[in-house]
Parts: sequence; C-alpha cells; structure tokens
Amino acid sequence: MSDDDGRPTGPGRPVVVGVDGSEPAERAVRWAARTAVGQGRPLHLVLAYGGVDPSLVADAHIWRAYQQRLLDRARTDAERAVAVAHGVQPDLEVTEELVDGPAAPALLDRAGDGLLVVGARGEANLGEPFAGSVATTVAAHAAGPVVVVRGDEPTTPEAPVVVAVDGSPASTAAIDFAVAAADVADCPLVAVHTWWDLLVPPEMEPLLDWGAISGDEHRVLAEQLAGRCAAHPDLEVSTVVRRAHPSRVLLEQARGARLLVVGTRGRGPVSGLLLGSVSRRMVHQAPCPVAVVPPPGGAKHPLTIRQPAGHSA
Repeated sequence: MSDDDGRPTGPGRPVVVGVDGSEPAERAVRWAARTAVGQGRPLHLVLAYGGVDPSLVADAHIWRAYQQRLLDRARTDAERAVAVAHGVQPDLEVTEELVDGPAAPALLDRAGDGLLVVGARGEANLGEPFAGSVATTVAAHAAGPVVVVRGDEPTTPEAPVVVAVDGSPASTAAIDFAVAAADVADCPLVAVHTWWDLLVPPEMEPLLDWGAISGDEHRVLAEQLAGRCAAHPDLEVSTVVRRAHPSRVLLEQARGARLLVVGTRGRGPVSGLLLGSVSRRMVHQAPCPVAVVPPPGGAKHPLTIRQPAGHSA
C-alpha cells in the first residue's frame, strides 16, 4: 500500500531496498528482508528504471518502444525480488514500486529518514548503473542510515558488528545504530577508535607524551560507550584504540564482521563534507556490509526526481 506520492504507508515503517535485477541487488534484498523480519517491519522494494532524457531520442515511436521494454523488464525484476524476499520469510509483508527516473533520488525520497539498503554493484541496462555512484550518492545525501551490502556473509554467529568512534556527534548516531544491530543479532560489538595527526613533524614526535595522548583517546571511547553499555548489560563489547589511519584499522577489523558502521562526517579536516573520505572508502572497499549513519536532525536530501514525460508505473 502507498499514498499519493509513492511513500509506503501502514503499520510499522518499512525497510526500503533498491532493486535493479542484478545479483548484488538480490543480496541487498535478502539482507533487508532479514533485517525487516528481525525488527518486525515490512519491506518496500523500489526499482528505478529509465533515467534517460526523452529529448535524446528523436523518434517518438522508438522512444515509446524503448520505454515499454524497460518497463517490462523492470516488472520482471521486481517480481523476482519479491520472490527473493519471500524466500527469506514467506510471511514477510513486501510491497514493490516501479519509478520512471534515476535511482538515487527515488530511493532517498522513499526512505526519508528511515533505513535504506542498496547493493554494492549493479547493472547499467536499466538506464543508469545501480552501483558505485548510486551507493555513494544515497550514502552522502540520506537523512537516515544507509546500508551498502557488499563483501561476504558471516558464517558464524560470533561475527561482530564493528563501529567507528571518533568522539564527534556523527559517531554518536553510529554507535546507537551499531548497538541496536548487535543487540538484534545477539552478537559482539567491536568499537574502533583511532587518532592520526599528520600535522606533527617527525622531529616533534619524541617530545610528545604519547602515553598521555593515548590515555585521552581511551577516555574518548569510554565516554561514548558508557551509557550504551549500561543500557545493554548483556552486550559483549570490546574496544580497539590505535594510533593509525582509521581506514586501515577499520578495514582490518571489518574482516569477518557481519556489519561495519560509520558516521557520515568525522572530526578531521574533511568534517564538512557530505561523506567523509573514510566513510566513502568503506562504502567502496569494506569486506562486509557497511552502514553509513548520519547525525540526527540532518536536512533532507536535495536531489529531485525527474517527472516522466509519458506514463507512470
């Protein structure tokens, strides 16, 4: 069921997942379906097709035939995605929606500030590639958490949720998301905190009290975890604190993890960007699914959906 502007309605906010007919997108559907089942929520599949300017095709007959071909394939791919979701849980409430337009704004609009799930790679046959560019775009502009399903599925129940902590408001939201994910999965949580100061010249390093600095960094992590550990006493939490580049440490800790959680912005020199360099690298290189979590109260996405010139699905 959906309202007039295409947003799903009904009891419980749905998990929104992008579909494009590719194998990576089917993996995203399975991940999203398991999450929806675990949280007692419905699943809403969004397949955006088209995305091509009709003015580029001079012959109207060819354009209509092309659009019909895209629509037919989109319907087939959506039906297959529904079957994949029901393969996870036959009783799962699943709705699907076809959108004639680019994928990123369609997904952002449907998800709002709720959970959005996308695949790491996709196909270019439906008008635009549903991958690198789309995954990066939605992760950068989403008002809510985005999970990019990539890497291998964990094979043991002990596979942890790993979260990046840097002391910023952005990582506070990431911690909350990671704690909830670990709690639902009944798995350990690994909190990773690194510091990396490129402004310290080599000749100054022997003069610094690295023990005191390390103690301060351990306190940053402990302070951000304290309340969460108290609220979830049964949650197994371990910490990693290192003086190293965060990308390297996170990629190491993510091996064998069921989920890596990062914020959209950190406290470094790139904190003003929509998607920090570390988060962007995790989206493209992490060996497991990656959740990119923005701080609460962020502005809604600035992208808009192109209004189709012809029929609507």
